[in-house]
Amino acid sequence: MKQLKTIFKATFIYKARAIATIVFNLLFVVFNLLSLVLFVPFLQVIFPSEKVNIVKKPSFEYDGITSVIDFSKDYYNYFMTSMAQEDPKHALLFVCVTVVIAFFFKSLFRYLAIYHQSQLRMAVVRDYRDQLFKKSMGLPISFFTEEKKGDLMSRMNNDVNEIETAVIAVLELVFRDPLSVIITVSVLIYWSPALTLFSFILLPLSALIIAQIGKSLKRTASKTQKQMGVLFSFLDEYLGGIRIVKAFNATEESVRKFASINLHHQKLTTRAFRKRDISSPLNEFLGAVVMIAIVWFGGSMILDGAAADGFTGKEFIGFIIVFSQLLVPVQNIAKNSANLSKAKASQERIEEILSTKEKITNPKNPVAIKPLQSEIKFNNVSFAYQSESVLKHLNFEIPKGKTIALVGESGSGKSTIADLLPRFYDVNNGSITYDGVDITGFALEDLRSQVGIVNQESILFNDTVFNNIAFGMSDVSEEEVIRAAKIANAHDFIMSMDEGYQTNIGERGNKLSGGQKQRVSIARAVLKNPPIMILDEATSALDTESEKLVQDALDKLMKNRTSLVIAHRLSTIMNADTILVLSKGEIMERGTHDELFAKKGLYYKLSTMQGL
Repeated sequence: MKQLKTIFKATFIYKARAIATIVFNLLFVVFNLLSLVLFVPFLQVIFPSEKVNIVKKPSFEYDGITSVIDFSKDYYNYFMTSMAQEDPKHALLFVCVTVVIAFFFKSLFRYLAIYHQSQLRMAVVRDYRDQLFKKSMGLPISFFTEEKKGDLMSRMNNDVNEIETAVIAVLELVFRDPLSVIITVSVLIYWSPALTLFSFILLPLSALIIAQIGKSLKRTASKTQKQMGVLFSFLDEYLGGIRIVKAFNATEESVRKFASINLHHQKLTTRAFRKRDISSPLNEFLGAVVMIAIVWFGGSMILDGAAADGFTGKEFIGFIIVFSQLLVPVQNIAKNSANLSKAKASQERIEEILSTKEKITNPKNPVAIKPLQSEIKFNNVSFAYQSESVLKHLNFEIPKGKTIALVGESGSGKSTIADLLPRFYDVNNGSITYDGVDITGFALEDLRSQVGIVNQESILFNDTVFNNIAFGMSDVSEEEVIRAAKIANAHDFIMSMDEGYQTNIGERGNKLSGGQKQRVSIARAVLKNPPIMILDEATSALDTESEKLVQDALDKLMKNRTSLVIAHRLSTIMNADTILVLSKGEIMERGTHDELFAKKGLYYKLSTMQGL
């Protein structure tokens, strides 16, 4: 029920659209029933009886709602009888026109309900996707290392599409179909309580069977959506790594793996469709059984003369026509119940993301940040990814305007230190201070505005060169972007492109070489102009020529800035003010290049291995 309440609330954010949909659906129900009830006077005109000829004009005396209904019925019978006595064809024409008008309004109100419903359902879907994306952008980096991107994409696509179906189901299941059942049953009871009671003894059978199918459907739907997440993740990994797949002749193996995952998804989806779709034909069959039973029972009553007074053969036919329409909302209730059962599983998966706690949050009363005046200090910092310890009791400073370099083998914790400074993660123990203030006391946006990052892997977007350099910044002029590109040694190759700064660089910047991508990333950092720079192995993946151009750009970037540099190539950090040598999350050595080289310790070993 919790999931349904959530969908209900999301739907009624748009009250005007929701109410309009409900009102037009109710009018559709009324005119749908009216179009059928009007067939009874049609039968009276075609098959007149002696009883029709003695109908008198009724008089009205109010005695509750029943008296109003009885008077309306008697007056309409009187009106039709009088017209039939004068001119039967005229009466027949009047009935036909009345039925046509009823059908017209029925169709009109159904269209108006669909008109408002279509905008409502897509607005809710849009809101869900907006919420999921906004939540995804606020989740910590650790979430994306633990969860698969494909699973998140599946939730934003397939699960949200199930919510779209649920929006329709909620409006129809709560407001339209139950009222349709109530109105129709009221008419049937008015005509023949005994026959209506008999029909209701048979109807719960189909409801019980459909309910069991709905429970089973929810379980299968949940498995199906999870498998879709696995499939999307596989696509993301293997399409992103297509070069490696081809280079290692793993195409056939990849195809086999995908076929296996896809086959499992197909089996689960087929099972879900079968369970969902069986409700409709099963309802039709059970409805036909109920209908035949009523025809037999009611027909026997009339033939045996056991029918209640006033229930004629013509009204019995009208009863059958109206009762046949009762099966439509009953079947819709069964179908929408099945859709809601499937949507419950999707809503649960969406709620898993929306209810995920944001571990990295802003303080209640953030301290206003100012440009760095003194130093950034790591005070007895320890950190672990879940149970895996990465950093152990680190103590070091990054003085203003100085360059601190981190070196060491892979897995020694260098990149983790770089991630702690802008609070991509929070320390487990100890603290990081900025001019003596714990960085957790600053607003995240303020803290990160002071930091620029250039990673080993250039993160670019499927957009123009201009927009990639100006990423995250507003009101940036073309002159400012060009100036940043020139500092990053990127202006010349950008101008050689077909559309210059307005050239689209493709997904992840795949139209550029590695060195070009890195220089665009550096230009982005230059334009941001942060007082603190983090360079995470920014030249390690480049060829010699590209490295020279990028290193020159980095030297310009770091000039007069506070910098934290991570490097595998020790030649790029020989001029650093302080070098920290890490091993297994601990600082083993610290000093300048000459000081560490003279010690002939771990740094000396790393240097000689690289021929320094």
